[in-house]
Amino acid sequence: MAGHADDEVVVAHADSHATVGDATILTREAREERDDELLAGRATRAVGAGSRAREEEPDPYRTCFERDRDRILHDSSFRRLAGKTQVFVFPGDHQRNRMTHALEVAQVARSVAQSLSLNVPLVEAMAIGHDCGHGPGGHASEDALSPFLEEGFDHAPWGADVTLRPLNLCAETLDGIRNHSWSRPAPRTPEGEVVSWADRIAYVCHDFEDAVASGIVTAEMLPELVAERCGRDRSTQLGTFVRAMVTATRRTGKIGMTPDIAAALAAFRTFNYENIYLRPASTKQADAVISLLRALVEHYADRPHVIPDATARAVLGDDVPLGFVEAGSTEALRAAVAYVAGMTDRFACERGLVELAWNPADLPTAVT
Repeated sequence: MAGHADDEVVVAHADSHATVGDATILTREAREERDDELLAGRATRAVGAGSRAREEEPDPYRTCFERDRDRILHDSSFRRLAGKTQVFVFPGDHQRNRMTHALEVAQVARSVAQSLSLNVPLVEAMAIGHDCGHGPGGHASEDALSPFLEEGFDHAPWGADVTLRPLNLCAETLDGIRNHSWSRPAPRTPEGEVVSWADRIAYVCHDFEDAVASGIVTAEMLPELVAERCGRDRSTQLGTFVRAMVTATRRTGKIGMTPDIAAALAAFRTFNYENIYLRPASTKQADAVISLLRALVEHYADRPHVIPDATARAVLGDDVPLGFVEAGSTEALRAAVAYVAGMTDRFACERGLVELAWNPADLPTAVT
């Protein structure tokens, strides 16, 4: 179908009748001016093309943070999150993966940001990009890859400074991604702080829901402190945490959560660690992931010529002559880490079987 045309426009349907009425079509500049009036005093403003490592011409209609969000959505590193562990290796149809986690973080962060008159597109860009630096197999990949890098491997700065570097994102977006983990320095923007909270809220709630569905825990096992203050189902829990953030922030001006609900969130997270993340089956899987990923890094560090050029340049720089990277060198190790970190769970296991002749019995497997 080619659509239906008159002298001025092509429409999708023969009976198309939709119009925009009297609405004004806003340029990017007009939208920036409107946002400046509507956003909270300390909210982050989008201006022009944004502060980027490489200068760009601004988009005529999208703000700089909307462009960041769109670039991440279309990037292969975001798509590969669908094949990476959240809690379960090789997640089933109804279990979360890194992509669905990122989308749920974006939903929670957007709910908070809208209520506080913060910059929603910036929050969305940070949220969908915050885990793009994660390796396969969940947080076990950080333990696996850290020994090969002088600074260690932390998915947050790795995502901002290596994985997403080719996208030329705004400094504010990268800061929120780099510092979303609570163990990192605080983000520079209130939007970044919102994403840090939204990440924790989202994973605590949905990891518990997945574990209940898989029979690992039951809803009745949840500590009374959590159940009484936040409920036993995800919808009630998310609503409680979001409202507690909005209430506390409006009351104090600081991005945070009311103390009573924050205590419940902390107890909820502790419960998950003790009963889900650190249970014996998870520890066994983590050991299998670590062994496989370290072997893959060593394999590719000895064969840097097989590492895709784009992957190597993301971590070594655009001017590195890849054909001259010495096998086993520091540069080869960094390129190998970048390649392995970008793999999905399934691709990493396939490479183990094909290139390392790995014993299938030693591969990580789905756990229920």
